[in-house]
Amino acid sequence: MPTDRRSHPAGAGGEKSARPLPLTTQLDGHLTADQSGEPVAGVPTSSSTDPTTVVGMIEALDLKAEHHVLEIGTGTGYSTALMCHYLGEDNVTTIEVDPQVAARADAALETVGYSTWTVTGDGLLGHPHRAPYDRVIATCAVRRIPYTWVRQAKPGGIILGTVGSWPWGTGLAKVTVGEDGTAEGTIIGRSCFMQARAQAVTPVAGDLSARTAYADSERTALVSPLVLEEWMPAFLTQLAAPGAQFVRATHGDGSPLRYLFDPERESFAAFLPSGAAWTVRQGGPVALWDEVERSLVAWQDAGTPDVDSVRLHVTPTSHLYWIDRNPSLRWEHRIA
Repeated sequence: MPTDRRSHPAGAGGEKSARPLPLTTQLDGHLTADQSGEPVAGVPTSSSTDPTTVVGMIEALDLKAEHHVLEIGTGTGYSTALMCHYLGEDNVTTIEVDPQVAARADAALETVGYSTWTVTGDGLLGHPHRAPYDRVIATCAVRRIPYTWVRQAKPGGIILGTVGSWPWGTGLAKVTVGEDGTAEGTIIGRSCFMQARAQAVTPVAGDLSARTAYADSERTALVSPLVLEEWMPAFLTQLAAPGAQFVRATHGDGSPLRYLFDPERESFAAFLPSGAAWTVRQGGPVALWDEVERSLVAWQDAGTPDVDSVRLHVTPTSHLYWIDRNPSLRWEHRIA
């Protein structure tokens, strides 16, 4: 249910809203708390991140008083206000893709005395008019760090953003821009944000059994697909097969079914329980589970390191991720 102070007066919602929890503030791209006094169903499209996470991310930026910051995803304006308080309103540029959300955030910022640069637009494109920036921070998840952010940051500048397209299994990337126009850094921890609107994934729909009816191969899986419900294996899967979607389902007899689909490459992996093991059926031009399984086995052999073991390098044409010097734990995402 979206939350609004007017629908929760002090002593009730005031206390509830002050709790360090994330809150959904918009559903389906338009519905906000002041439009409904009752619980409603819908797809969350904007939220207020819990204060602990916000403060932790701002601290990770290593801000100095003279820094100029670009924020991607204004949201409620809470993180914007914190940075305005420290840096001054003229040093903060914030971009929000949703005009309704941007207007509400701008009004809220004005209420607490900040008239900052609030821009309505696609944050994936940055805001070149006020570049270059010392710091770039994103409060939405992206499939990869957009090179436009690197190009609009100063050498030595820091970019902080959540990478990944699944609702879980994503990581907070912190990269530093080099003199050569590339950026390098590490995943500093687990992180979970709503996907950037321009990169929102369309869920796989329709008759899943029909979509997986014609397989090219069938074998026993070396790794259970259930591990993809855990954070690090899910993150590794997105590195090994960045276009893949994980789908949970139930067979008519109540037995569990799991699927991996890669719509862009028209490939799938369907998993069926077989006693204590799982049978995997694969179809399409790419053996999807073979790609993912190689990474999972190598990760297990390396001692199952967590997300903060992953490093990344961003260039205009590719993103490279790796763990240690293990060639089996190295993934390059080319940019068309």
